[in-house]
Amino acid sequence: MKFDELLLHIVQDAPLHARWLNTLSLMENTGARKISACEDPETVTYIILKHAAEEHRHAFYLKKQIEKVGEACPTYSQQYLLAANSSRHYLNQLDVEACRYLKTELGLKGKELRFAAYLLVTYAIEVRADELYPVYQDALDKVSSKVNVKSIILEEEGHLEEMINQLKSFSPNWELHANKAVEMESRLFNQWINELSKELEMQKAS
Repeated sequence: MKFDELLLHIVQDAPLHARWLNTLSLMENTGARKISACEDPETVTYIILKHAAEEHRHAFYLKKQIEKVGEACPTYSQQYLLAANSSRHYLNQLDVEACRYLKTELGLKGKELRFAAYLLVTYAIEVRADELYPVYQDALDKVSSKVNVKSIILEEEGHLEEMINQLKSFSPNWELHANKAVEMESRLFNQWINELSKELEMQKAS
């Protein structure tokens, strides 16, 4: 099932839609916590603080939107998520692969490695967010849903521009490294969507 068809199916089913929103909230929260974890206690910048705060706000905003669906997802427990295992490990796996790449290609370690991994992982996720949220909003518009993610779309566009500026300062070969991160993320995203599709097919069959 194509991603846009998948989302259209999800937004027309209230329990599924609630779990989808909760899953997005989980992933935004995971991203926010990973950004905070890479902060250096002395040299953390305004941009990193801003980005972590906005990702936390996105997690809260998406959680709040569940009320508009008329369902309850009080926690991030497995029964309230879609493709729970894949959703939980998606960002962590991307981080592991980015760190492995940076160690091998650039010989980085310690706080330099953490910061470089933050740049690559966050860039790849922002590229994905710039694709995912508009497709989701289109699905919401088609069914005249009370849910909307337009504010997130605007902020994610700003995040991508900020990440590009940071990457340019990080390396003259930033595009090469960024493209590698996007390749890693694309493979993990496709795995996630496949798991999601399988889960929905199993629910339809039961």
